[in-house]
Amino acid sequence: MKKFWKIFSIGVLCLLLLLIRAYEDVLFYDPLLDFFKGDYKNFPLPDLDLLKLNLGVAFRYVLNTGISLGILWFIFKDSEIIKLSVLLYTILFVLLIMVFNYILYTSIGVQNHMPLFYVRRFLIQPVFLLVLLPAFYFHKKK
Repeated sequence: MKKFWKIFSIGVLCLLLLLIRAYEDVLFYDPLLDFFKGDYKNFPLPDLDLLKLNLGVAFRYVLNTGISLGILWFIFKDSEIIKLSVLLYTILFVLLIMVFNYILYTSIGVQNHMPLFYVRRFLIQPVFLLVLLPAFYFHKKK
């Protein structure tokens, strides 16, 4: 029965990650969503409210991080893993949000938007969970 609740909890948290993705255009201010769905290689960046964009990206990162930490907790039940993960998520957020803003400020009129696309992707998607899960799994097996 305990294993059932563990799997159920992880499933609910994964569903929450999917819901964040499904309703991203409603939940967050991010004009780059539509921009990167279109023919973005031939157009300049759309007009952006940088404060709202940063707040939206940060809010989404925090939501994804909280859910990801929950998944890591239910899988490993190890507070040291959670502490390390919080530290990593915090450091990565600070670094990536600085790079994100630097790219935004320096890419006005530039046609190559791929660096912005990928840095933003790391901020708005739970990519780090996909890295941390196998890393902690292999660490635990050793």
